[in-house]
Amino acid sequence: MNVYTSDKVRNVVLLGHGGCGKTALVESMAYTAGVIARMRTVAEGGTISDYDKEEIKRKFSIHASTVPVEFEGVKINIIDTPGFFDFTGEVYEALSVADAAVIVINGKSGVEVGTTRAFDFCKKYNIPVIAFVTNIDDENVKLKTVVDQLRDLYGKQIAPFHLPLHEDGKFVGFVNVVKMQGRKYKADGTYEEMDIPEGRLDALDECREYLNEAVAETSEELMDKFFEGEPFTQEEVSTALRASVHDRSIFPVLVGDPSTNYGAQALMIAINKYFPSPLDRIGVQFTGTNTKANEVYTATYDSTRQTNAYVFKTIVDPFVGKFSLVKVTNGILKADSTVYNAERMAEEKIGKLYILRGKEQIEVPELHAGDIGAIAKLNVTRTGDTLSTKLCPVIYDKAPMPTPYTYVRYQAKTKGDEDKVSAAIKKLMEEDLTLREVRDEANRQSLLYGLGDQHLEVVKSKLADRYKVEIEYIKPRVAYKETIRGTVQVQGKHKKQSGGHGQYGDVKMQFEPSGDLEKPYEFYETVFGGAVPKNYFPAVEKGIAESCLKGPLAGYPVVGVKATLLDGSYHPVDSSEMAFKMAAILAFKKGILDAKPVLLEPIVSLKVTCLDANTGDVMGDLNKRRGRVLGMNPVDGGKQEIVADIPMANLMGYATDLRSMTGGSAEYEYEFSRYEVCPNDVQQKILEEAAKEEE
Repeated sequence: MNVYTSDKVRNVVLLGHGGCGKTALVESMAYTAGVIARMRTVAEGGTISDYDKEEIKRKFSIHASTVPVEFEGVKINIIDTPGFFDFTGEVYEALSVADAAVIVINGKSGVEVGTTRAFDFCKKYNIPVIAFVTNIDDENVKLKTVVDQLRDLYGKQIAPFHLPLHEDGKFVGFVNVVKMQGRKYKADGTYEEMDIPEGRLDALDECREYLNEAVAETSEELMDKFFEGEPFTQEEVSTALRASVHDRSIFPVLVGDPSTNYGAQALMIAINKYFPSPLDRIGVQFTGTNTKANEVYTATYDSTRQTNAYVFKTIVDPFVGKFSLVKVTNGILKADSTVYNAERMAEEKIGKLYILRGKEQIEVPELHAGDIGAIAKLNVTRTGDTLSTKLCPVIYDKAPMPTPYTYVRYQAKTKGDEDKVSAAIKKLMEEDLTLREVRDEANRQSLLYGLGDQHLEVVKSKLADRYKVEIEYIKPRVAYKETIRGTVQVQGKHKKQSGGHGQYGDVKMQFEPSGDLEKPYEFYETVFGGAVPKNYFPAVEKGIAESCLKGPLAGYPVVGVKATLLDGSYHPVDSSEMAFKMAAILAFKKGILDAKPVLLEPIVSLKVTCLDANTGDVMGDLNKRRGRVLGMNPVDGGKQEIVADIPMANLMGYATDLRSMTGGSAEYEYEFSRYEVCPNDVQQKILEEAAKEEE
């Protein structure tokens, strides 16, 4: 592949609802650009962007993949992303380096939840948009319906640049609204000029009038020309529309049918013409710190500056190896060079430099500022790191990533595989920043956090396929705790005689609430007259500390206990630290059970953002889960933020249920708030489950 300068690069992310046709569109664009000899479908597998075994097996995209194509002297770095919400982390990574987006809309389905989320993403990242409507080959698909849906949401920003043409019920071409010319497709996907049918003239006039209004608003001179009824030149229209697409005041709407390769050529022409190069995005995307000068540093995509690049994605494959995908932000990144990772204070040797096209690796000598490529086998560098030079060490701000809230408890299927499983999960976490492993020591369990049930199922499948280790998911133990609400005095005596020196420890203890649920216990002693020698006090406290790790009620950690050593007795020969520790353990077990023990459940503060129409269903569901709704706040886009306190245990399966309830339009987040006493009926059920588990 040729080396391209910054002005000849377009970094374009494909976004849209799951199943809208993004991967098919990538296939069509690659075929049109001559990258592949024939187009494949997602159903048959083997598409250029869905090459992973899991993607082929499941028939949908799981990873963001790069497919660079060369078209009319420009390199278009296409980044295909998953549409399913469990893999949104891949979308965030792609958005961090994209300069523009094509939002794909299935004409049959119209505007879906994933469509509006894609527009929201583009607004957040301030990137230009072209909407591409697929399945336009179906005569029942009316572009006007889709355009009306989009205009209801985004107003006059929506501008149809194409109007579809049908003959005998088949999609055969389109009207180019900008140039006021008809286009008829040939069998190979290219097109030729044709007359505009009479039946499309009214729709054409309406679209053209809107474009003229948009053009007029770009300058006073053109506004005067518009009001005077003077027609714009083609150059004026093109220049004005390009500026309007760049500043997001216009979202062009194009049409096509990837299955017949109709539309890919027109889309790539529009990408080259209307979308910005990295040079048009200076100061928008990457800012950070020059650690040597201790000053703010901004990417300018200047190939004459000191080289630096942002690592936006990592691929770890047991057969191919590790690849770090980068966007060069300044300078020229070259093969056989050395770069510096300022965050990890380590030099990295770049051997070969690659362009990744799906699973294909194309070696290149260098990458100019603004371009995207890959480096193999970096030692310490991770996703989100910056590669720079020692003369100008830079650390860019890391791109945001969604927080995983769905979790499961896991264990190795085969005893003895624990270390292998742990090592394999760490490798998956290198390439998936939305996957987290947590070792919950207090409840003796290992947890995996992800963005949804489907995400976690894919993780399990990857472990088996890639790393040949199997895990099973089991219901997690909720992090309950035990405490007391009463005061009690008890004796704990440990006495054992087995020939020779025996064991003797005797303590009288008082247990009462400490009032501080942040600490397991507070230990005091009020022993008078040396009934228990001072050198045994630490042993008594040690017995209390060990006992708090696993409470007598249901085996959960104990908190909020004040333990006071009141009295006791000892034997000059048989007493020992071990004996007094055991005496304290006996006293603790008996005392806690007599001091009105209760279970505490973790309560989280939950925020659910949903459409106004879904608030009733969401609040009703929260009530069923013992949630307490504390308030509602209006949010942009006709949404409400519902704030509630809810027991952590009742959030199991919430991600799936919320998506089902709201069609995937709602989002939620939570954070731990406090512990509260369990209601009696809930406590009884938990104790019964704990007893069964113990058996």
